[in-house]
Amino acid sequence: MLDVKDFSFFENKNSFDFKSFLIKIVGYWKWFLVSLILCFIVAYQVNVRKQKIYGLETTIAIKEENNQLFSSNTSLIFNWGGTSDKVQGIMTTLKSRSHNEFVVDELNFFIDYIKRTDYYDRDVYGQIPFKIVPNKNEFQLLNFYISVTLLDQNYYQISIPFETNSASVIRYSDNSIEPIKVKAETFSKKYRVGEIVSLPYLNWKLELDSNVKFKTGEEILIKFNSFDGTVSTFKTINVINDEKAASILKIKMEGTNKAKLVDYLNMTVDVLKKNQLDSKNKFAENTISFIDQTLLEMEQKLNTSGNDLKNFSKKNNVLDIEDKGANFKEQFLTLDVQKDEIDRKIAYLNSLNDYLNKSVDFSKLPAPTVVGIAEPNIVGNVAKIIELSVKRADMKLSVKGDLFYKDIDNQIGSLKKVLLENISSLKSTYQYDNLKVNEKLRRLESEITILPEKQLEYLSISRKYNLSDNIYNTFLQKRLEASIVKAANMSDIQFIDKAKDVGDGLIGPRTGINYIIALFAGLLIPLLIIFVLFLVKNSIQNIDDISAITQIPVIGIVGIKVNESNLSVFERPKSALSESFRAIRSSLQFLYKKQSLSGSKTLMLTSSISGEGKTFCSINIATVFALSEKKTIILGLDLRKPKIFDDFNIKNDIGAVNYLIGQKGLDEVIQKTHIPYLDVITSGPIPPNPSELIMGESMKEMMDELKKRYDYIILDTPPVGLVSDALELAQYSDVTLYVVRQNFTKKEMLTLLNNRTKRGELSNISIIFNGYENKAKYGTGYGYGYGYGYGYGYSNGYHEEEEETKGVIARLKNILHKRKNNE
Repeated sequence: MLDVKDFSFFENKNSFDFKSFLIKIVGYWKWFLVSLILCFIVAYQVNVRKQKIYGLETTIAIKEENNQLFSSNTSLIFNWGGTSDKVQGIMTTLKSRSHNEFVVDELNFFIDYIKRTDYYDRDVYGQIPFKIVPNKNEFQLLNFYISVTLLDQNYYQISIPFETNSASVIRYSDNSIEPIKVKAETFSKKYRVGEIVSLPYLNWKLELDSNVKFKTGEEILIKFNSFDGTVSTFKTINVINDEKAASILKIKMEGTNKAKLVDYLNMTVDVLKKNQLDSKNKFAENTISFIDQTLLEMEQKLNTSGNDLKNFSKKNNVLDIEDKGANFKEQFLTLDVQKDEIDRKIAYLNSLNDYLNKSVDFSKLPAPTVVGIAEPNIVGNVAKIIELSVKRADMKLSVKGDLFYKDIDNQIGSLKKVLLENISSLKSTYQYDNLKVNEKLRRLESEITILPEKQLEYLSISRKYNLSDNIYNTFLQKRLEASIVKAANMSDIQFIDKAKDVGDGLIGPRTGINYIIALFAGLLIPLLIIFVLFLVKNSIQNIDDISAITQIPVIGIVGIKVNESNLSVFERPKSALSESFRAIRSSLQFLYKKQSLSGSKTLMLTSSISGEGKTFCSINIATVFALSEKKTIILGLDLRKPKIFDDFNIKNDIGAVNYLIGQKGLDEVIQKTHIPYLDVITSGPIPPNPSELIMGESMKEMMDELKKRYDYIILDTPPVGLVSDALELAQYSDVTLYVVRQNFTKKEMLTLLNNRTKRGELSNISIIFNGYENKAKYGTGYGYGYGYGYGYGYSNGYHEEEEETKGVIARLKNILHKRKNNE
């Protein structure tokens, strides 16, 4: 019956044996080797199956490129805002869909050039001796691989395997996609290089690229992709603002084709520069257009007033008339010019007010400075609203829906409100100035009424002519300034480093890193498996495990048998395994002597469960006693599971059971063996009540009679962990040997053994460590027994060699050692 103390083994569950764990790791070195090989194979396959990824970059500077004419004395003033605003705007533009659409369209990057490899399709843009020039106004086969093979310098072959009767085509001029019917067959045709291919689903011209070495017979796959889909892949461009220099931008891209990255990075900057310069020149272009219109009007007025003055001069003496009214003429010219300037400013403000209220496109507004308005708020806001309007117009080419330029509309709306308030305020000022000038003109006109009629007529005609001439010359000067400003304009974006393939730029796959990961994975995977096994597998591995659990001494260590039968000592008396049993015999004699025993001596062998080697140990211990010419008998008392008869080639028809039930006499159940001095009593037929038979008086009588006849009595009993028979037989034994098998006996069983020993159920008990394998994964090497623990080198010549148990390394060591001794 189990006691509460039987469950004390839970106290030892929390301890972790690092030493045993490390020894176990060393023992499983083959696992690590296999794991490393497999992981490195996987890493290699990953490396060869993945395309190389490259990263390239270009660096640009954003500057405020103002012409020297933009000074305080210049009548044309262009205010574009600060550099920081430009940087943020350019960063947004570079990632915008509209900008990337221009770049993709310019480079025809919606066309893929592909070469098939064993593991992936490789992009060979820039690496083949030709390029495709598509007709964007005609349809192209969409998302279909078209085989192109150069036959020679003049001809090439097109092959298209149509598997169905339908396909899709795309027209890149408007990005329209339509279905088309085709024949479900392979289309193949030869064309001349430079010849226009005109098919319902294919319209292009193939041109040779002189920068790439010509190669014939190589199949290249051409694929036309969706324009919008292609643009989306390039919108992932990375734009970084330098922390130390706010006006410096780094533009980075990643991809599998370096030539494609170089062309795209440089083209995206070129397109950006062009668009930015065009936007910058828009202000000057609007101003020039406004001036040209004004000059046309002034030219007509100047011609009319000039003809009037010429006709008057023919009829009158102009010199005399002009001399008398010269003083008034200068005063009128000054006041007329002032009035005209104010009127033009008011007219511009009225026009600007109407334009802001009625129009939605403000890209055609002229510069306020063309009429002399230099108010910073007006000039700056008009420039900003023109820039936003141009940007909005560009977005219409690519963006569908109002949601995408809602932000721009909000900005334009805010600027409109500010401009309208500025216009109202400035207009009031100019109207007041106009009243002052008109008052001066009225006073002057009242003064000249005293002049003769001819002089008054001449002053009227000359006033119109001089005013028109002055205005005409002024606007001619302004037009010249605007033209110079436009011609002198430079883009605010400049290259610092153009993108270029200089041989580096590889960012993946990092083959070295993959191999390092494989190394760690190859070590970690078996380590984790061993760790789990170590925690789950709670069996005895080595002597240290036994010592950590129990104080019961280990009387001997027995190795693994190499022959088929259990008669290891008899069949191979010089083996190391035989020596281990002789060592146990010596230890037993010491124990018997310690108890001052004389005459016959009994020995009981038991274990925790079946399969731990009790019968094997019983037979071989009995054999070593018999070989020393001691009369020995093995008594098979495992009545439930008899085993002891097979190895001696005897039958189990009669045995201990027959004696215990009074059916046979002792001489009838004792059977001789082929080993001198060794007899056996088998268990006999399996009884229905084995425990009761062992507890009976007949058992005591049999033991008393055997002690009279034999020097040593070996009791082979059932497992004490399963049945109580061994506990009943303990009273007849002088020494009890508890068999523990390596990698089989559970640690908890030894804890139960401790409790039975403490309660006195078993006494004079020692442990045999059976099935020990001298490998690191099971524990420290103590040898197969006390006589076997000296190693192969020192035992050479004393024991028979057991080649079956040795590995390749052990055999090699043994061969080398023998050769050295022979020398």
